[in-house]
Order: sequence, then C-alpha cells, then structure tokens
Amino acid sequence: MRVLLVHNYYQKPGGEDRVFAAESALLKQRGHDVVTWCEHNDRVAEVGRIRLAAKTVWNGSSYSGFRSLVRREKPDVCHFHNTFPLISPAVFHAARAEGVPVVVTLHNYRLLCPSATLLRDGKVCEDCRGKPIAWPAVVHGCYRGSRSASATAATMLGVHRAVGTWSRAVDVYIALTEFARRKFIEGGLPAAKLAVKPNFVDPDPGYSNVREEYALFVGRLSPEKGLETLLDAWRILKSPMRLRIAGDGPLASLVQERAARDRRIEWLGPLSGDEVASLMRSAYVLVFPSVWYEGLPLTVLEAYATGLPVIASAIGGLVELVPADVGIQFRPGDSEDLARKVLWCRGNTEQLAVMGRAARKKFEDEFTAESNYGRLIQIYGRIQKRAHMSVGAPDMSVCATS
Repeated sequence: MRVLLVHNYYQKPGGEDRVFAAESALLKQRGHDVVTWCEHNDRVAEVGRIRLAAKTVWNGSSYSGFRSLVRREKPDVCHFHNTFPLISPAVFHAARAEGVPVVVTLHNYRLLCPSATLLRDGKVCEDCRGKPIAWPAVVHGCYRGSRSASATAATMLGVHRAVGTWSRAVDVYIALTEFARRKFIEGGLPAAKLAVKPNFVDPDPGYSNVREEYALFVGRLSPEKGLETLLDAWRILKSPMRLRIAGDGPLASLVQERAARDRRIEWLGPLSGDEVASLMRSAYVLVFPSVWYEGLPLTVLEAYATGLPVIASAIGGLVELVPADVGIQFRPGDSEDLARKVLWCRGNTEQLAVMGRAARKKFEDEFTAESNYGRLIQIYGRIQKRAHMSVGAPDMSVCATS
C-alpha cells in the first residue's frame, strides 16, 4: 500500500510530532511505500500576519501543490496528522479531488476549540463546542492570548464547517480515546466517520519490577499539566516520599523554588527519552495531575511499558486510560486528595506491584507497535473500499475499529 502522510510540525516539538514519526516508521517497517509531505511552523514569521491568516483558512498553494503531488505519487490513502496553520484544510479537498481517501488523526481538540485544548484560565471550557463560529474564544483571546489570532482560528473552523469540509471532505477521523470520540460527536462530527485508535510506544523501553521509593512526574512544566496541584500535594504530604520532576516549561522557576525549599523534591530538567525510561524503570509511581482533557499522553503509555503504576487526575480520557487495576485516580486540582493517594501507595507496596504487572500487560495488549499497526491497516482497508462511494454516505462499520 502507498500511503501519503502529512504533518505541519510545531515550533516546539511535542507528542504529535513523535506520533507522526512513529507511524511513518511503522508503515515503512511493515513494507508499505510511504511518502511524506510536511510543513514547519518555523516559517510562520516569514509569512507575515495577514498572509498567515489567509493561509490558515485556505492555502491555495497547498491545494495546488498537494494535488499535483497526489496525482504524481498516486497514493492509496492520504493520512493527515496536523494541517494548522500553514497547510490548511485545503489539502483535504485536493486529495478528494483526485479520488483518494482522506484520514485525519485528531491529536487535539482543534476542531472544537481554537486553542485546541478546551481549556481557559486553567479550567475546562467547552463554550465554543458546536457553535457555528467560536466567538467566545475570540472574546477571551484563547489562542496564544490574542484576539486576532483567535479570530483567525475561529474563522478557519467556521468557514470549513459552513462549506462541509469536516463532514464531507474527510472519510474517517481517528480519535485517540472513546472520550475524545464522544466529544467530537457532541461537537458535530459525523459519528459514522469517527474511529478510535490509540497511540503506541516503540521501541519497548522494557519492564522492571525493581523499584525505589520516589514518585515521578514527566512532562511540560505548565499550568494545564497540574504542576501547582502536584507541588501543593507535596507541601501537604507528611511522608519522606521523594518527588522527581523531569521536564521544562513556563513553571520551571516555581518548581525550582519548591525544590530549594523541600529536600524531597528534585527538579531534573529536560531529559532524553532514554533517561526518562531509566527513571520509569525504577520509580515507585508516575504522577499525572493534568487539569485539561489530555489526548493520549505517551508518558502514561511509556510508564505502563515499564510496569510503572500511575496516579492520574480523573478527567477526560484519563478516566478510561487509568483504570483501577493499573493505577489510581484523584479529583482534578485537589492537592489533598492527591496527597492521600500518594500516601496510600507508600503503605501498599504489594498492591502497587500487582498494578505494575497489570500495567505492563495493558501495554502489551493495547499499546505496542504491532497492535497499533493492525488497527491502522484495518482503518485504511475499510476506507479504500469506500473510495468510489458518495462522500457523504455514512458507514457505521468504520467505528468497529474502536
């Protein structure tokens, strides 16, 4: 099978970029002919504000260039990961014009929210979900703290909703969790076009059952990740349990300050993937205190691969991702509840070891490259059969991949 993969890279590398690279490698390893077409947001500055706004809504150069590429390469499937802002949804129409099925992975909530996070002022916000025009985001300047930038994103969403891009120009959307699938349906995407396929971890970082008494946080040091909840929990916690924090971000100074005042807290700074894996193989528990609707965080999947149980906020897709057999949930933003759950872990070593073994099994059953490849090819195969059908015709069988 020949697959054309498309991605607009972010200025700051993140999980979406990693998943794009991993899926590309996975398909190549399995013998598929992979063609990639990418843009990078490092070019945003040279485009200029007015031209960028126009290109975000409809990039004519992307349309013509991509259509020529499709005509030349003749892919069986076009699979899009991110088109915002430089590529634009124009490429969906270019692929459809050439009769090639379109797959879109929904890594974030951009189609429901101009900021892509469903978060405002540190709290979950769904004010724009389902609205023809996402005017609340413009009023509050949700995207990059700018009303003009938010207006551009809102215009892109509104225009493509009006012309039917989201409902007719895409054959299947891939949501990362059942929770996300429900949110997108509530926001107006066709239920029949929404499949569920999680992310995966490859290579396998390796299982360990030898643990040291420390909790681990890995991620961006930013408000939506629940850093303040985490740090306040350790202020409340009357236990020698150590907390090691790996990552960098806007709250780095706060983490550094708390670490200077509390010997139990250690800030490790940004680490390589191998260094993170090593920490996970020896940690007691991973703490994941996010206060927003995460997509499907690779950090949690990597923890499962190493046999590391997870304490996570009971919010969004984390509720289904961290069931009771592999981890513990706490009330989002509740430092006292988190402190109680950490204390429970310290006093229940045997139960935690059982959770660790179950976490490893969950990884092997759901989040390996092999299991992910099977789901992806199933989706590709089904939409290929639809290539000559009416674009708007519903196909309930697509959702059987969930």
